[in-house]
Amino acid sequence: MGARNLISVIDDDEDIREAITSLIESLGFTVEAFPSALDFLRSPNVRDALCLIADVHMPVMTGLELYQSLRGLGVTIPTILITGYPDDHIRSLALNQGVVCYLSKPIDQDALLGCVDLAVQRSEAGD
Repeated sequence: MGARNLISVIDDDEDIREAITSLIESLGFTVEAFPSALDFLRSPNVRDALCLIADVHMPVMTGLELYQSLRGLGVTIPTILITGYPDDHIRSLALNQGVVCYLSKPIDQDALLGCVDLAVQRSEAGD
């Protein structure tokens, strides 16, 4: 799989996952979508992701916990967190830890695309 073209989408809501996948694929990226953080972690392509788009509130492991876990393993993937339950404390914590963007659902497509652009730039710069 093309490491420089893969975006991973992780959301337990199938409709959201499919909508984001379609949008990102329309930009020419390859997308792998997962219903949970654990399913993503089981993927052989974890280290190949150009960026992650992950839901904050998921069973077992949240999007922020996934980001923190990856960083703890030395895997740095620019990450966009999305949530239907915005929380200023979680937002601040996530952004201070290096998350690229924290977006509220329903997601504004232009805002998401701007965040994807930022994430891709960070990935290409090796940040």
